[in-house]
Amino acid sequence: MPAQQLPHPPPGPLAQPIPERAPEPESPYDPAAPADAVTHPYPDAPADPYPDARIGVSALSLRYQVVAALAVAVVAVGALVHLGMVFLHVAPSNTVTKQHGKAIDEWIYPEFEQNWKLFAPNPLQQNIEVQVRADVRSADGSTRTTGWYDLSAEDGAAIDGNLLPSHTEQNELRRAWDFLTATHDNANRPIGLRGTLAETYLRRIVVLRLGRDDAAGKGGAVQRVQIRSRTTNVPPPEWSDEQVSTTPQYRLLPWWKVPADEAAGGVR
Repeated sequence: MPAQQLPHPPPGPLAQPIPERAPEPESPYDPAAPADAVTHPYPDAPADPYPDARIGVSALSLRYQVVAALAVAVVAVGALVHLGMVFLHVAPSNTVTKQHGKAIDEWIYPEFEQNWKLFAPNPLQQNIEVQVRADVRSADGSTRTTGWYDLSAEDGAAIDGNLLPSHTEQNELRRAWDFLTATHDNANRPIGLRGTLAETYLRRIVVLRLGRDDAAGKGGAVQRVQIRSRTTNVPPPEWSDEQVSTTPQYRLLPWWKVPADEAAGGVR
């Protein structure tokens, strides 16, 4: 049976030829052309007004570049020395600490003393409040003894509700008291030079706090101070069978005479 031939489409709009694809525009960049012969695609773009401008430290004059370099060097050396001293202070006893222990202690105490009680297996379970009273001389020449000022409670009130409490409000008084108890015997006598330093440090803090509270009044001066601690055990949780006494225990220090320059507010 002969194959059936399909009829040719009739002439009309459907039989029009398909137009050829338009040629792509030539790229202005010719790989074979020299670099200086390439035409910039944006010939009207503005040129950089400061092609040789310098930024950062390089923009400074040579004199200020030297000053900046020296400042960075001093800060870096100071940071390295401080980190080294702290490391030697907390490191186990070694040859360096045996030979230069006094210099390390002078660098660390009392401002940079390290306290690792936070990581102890049995953390502190007591509330310790530092309180002070003073003998003051009034402007008319009379003397009187103030009541007890609870300095720890003042710090607690400043910290409570404060999102960014200061380091002094959190740690200054607490660490000063810890420093004193660690360098005094049970009779409150200083042990060595560190004990005397701890007394001076704590005395200056409480005198400044008394001045802030205007304990001496207008025209008055603090002559002597006496410090005590009030220690109370933290009550155990309700589910615990532990029994502890919540009766406060006091540790009373002797009266300390305040030097005239401290009483006048000359020490900061």
